Amino acid sequence: MRKTWLHEVIVGLLEQMRWSYLPPLMVYLAYGISGLTSIVGTFFVKEYLDLSAAFLAALGFWAGIPWALKMPVGHLVDIIWKWKSVLVYLGAVLVSASLLIMYGLIAHTTAMAAVMPTTAWFVLSALLSPTGYILQDAVADAMTVEAVPALDEHGEPFAEDDVKAMHTTMQMLGRFALIGGIALVAVVNITMFDGVEAMSEAEKVGIYADIYLLALGVPVISVVGVILGGVMLRRRARQLIATGLPPSEVDSMLFRPDGEADPNWWILGGSLAFAGFTISVGLSGFGYSEEVVFAGSMSIVCFLISRLLPELEPAQRLALIGTAIIVFVFRAIPSPGAGSAWFNIDELGFDQQFFSILTLISAGLAMAGMVILRPLMATRSIAYIVVLLSVFAGVLSLPDIALYYGIHEWTAPLTGGVVDARFIALIDTAIESPLGQVSLIPVLAWIARTAPVHLKATFFAIMASFINLGLSAGALGTKYLNQTFLVTREVRDRATGEIQVPADYSELGMLLITVAVLTLALPLIVVAVIQPTRFRTT
Repeated sequence: MRKTWLHEVIVGLLEQMRWSYLPPLMVYLAYGISGLTSIVGTFFVKEYLDLSAAFLAALGFWAGIPWALKMPVGHLVDIIWKWKSVLVYLGAVLVSASLLIMYGLIAHTTAMAAVMPTTAWFVLSALLSPTGYILQDAVADAMTVEAVPALDEHGEPFAEDDVKAMHTTMQMLGRFALIGGIALVAVVNITMFDGVEAMSEAEKVGIYADIYLLALGVPVISVVGVILGGVMLRRRARQLIATGLPPSEVDSMLFRPDGEADPNWWILGGSLAFAGFTISVGLSGFGYSEEVVFAGSMSIVCFLISRLLPELEPAQRLALIGTAIIVFVFRAIPSPGAGSAWFNIDELGFDQQFFSILTLISAGLAMAGMVILRPLMATRSIAYIVVLLSVFAGVLSLPDIALYYGIHEWTAPLTGGVVDARFIALIDTAIESPLGQVSLIPVLAWIARTAPVHLKATFFAIMASFINLGLSAGALGTKYLNQTFLVTREVRDRATGEIQVPADYSELGMLLITVAVLTLALPLIVVAVIQPTRFRTT
């Protein structure tokens, strides 16, 4: 049994590695490396921008809206399949612009503020970045489909179970590359923030600026991945032409293997209406703009989904709807928001380097967890995996709650200072890290295996648009919770040192408890409702 398990987990993964997987993995890697600036962003916002936790949660909602446009972007990828790399180049430009704005805010604050308020610059940067990444991600999803071969070395079709296993492996490797990028940037952050406790304010600012400049290499990686994919396809084309196949047949086989995808004007027109609606409401200053945009976005996306469901068999349609609802609710769970990180910084003394260490541990164990859980993802239903992840996530909320209520003040004296706040945070991160990274892998593999061959990117984007609206719903929930349980960090006037907003973490405990209950309860309820019906996912 042990040998069989090891073969399934390790050897089986290595046996399914293919060079054709490399180009999309590079795009995913770039997305993972984009997290290079996340820790810097957290400390920059806390130290330099007077933004409330509720405002940051609302900004997270708006930053998530571009991901709801993944469906029309994915459909566009299907339409312009041969030229889809253009979208990666455009995405790289937008991401670079976002990074340059943040570099300017840190290194040339006065000059940037003379043009536009720093908060406005920050919001613009926060919106440009996801717009660029959505363009690249839609292309990467499509590239994962063409990376999985349909025929073996003898020209025979693979068995259905083999195709499912390869798609699961491809999607798992995509998450693996993404998390590998996160681990890489954690190492960079640990190195750059070495000795941060002894640094002056000017030295910290210099490191912040250097990290944003270093992040400009991220878009280059995604562009190189697309270029490499094109080189591989052209090399394969030359090999096939050398065997005597006509160039026109080779072009059709490699550059549009599943036939031409006709534009679906319902999708394109509805998406244009969605974009116009979102921008107009967002700029209107209306008090409930986030709620109006969410309701309108959900209506438009559901309508667009209804226009594509006839492409599936009836049983597949029902399964897609049930699967989408379950994963939507799982992703819609609100988080504690920025207040939790502020508490860790102010009250527990976590600095930039320690946050980087937590990120590295989380990323490393997440990759190990995905490898170990790969057989489970290939054999169990999505509902089973969501329930499993929800139970573990709910239980693993307890250490954060315990730290807020001072458990480390009791454990540290009993253990000679070993089990202190940092030790508990490390253990919690080590246990929790594999859980949140696996929920989308079986979903993506299911789409890759089931969706019509000429609309793979469109169906990837359908699921992504709907599920990412779940993240937007979670951001709204986070905003509501932060308005109900008010958490503030200390804000001082940088010129006079006068306290403008006092720190108040008195309501953070109830906020953490509420999030833990929702994390456990909501997914279990929706699975219990969906699975006994004809919409059940298997």
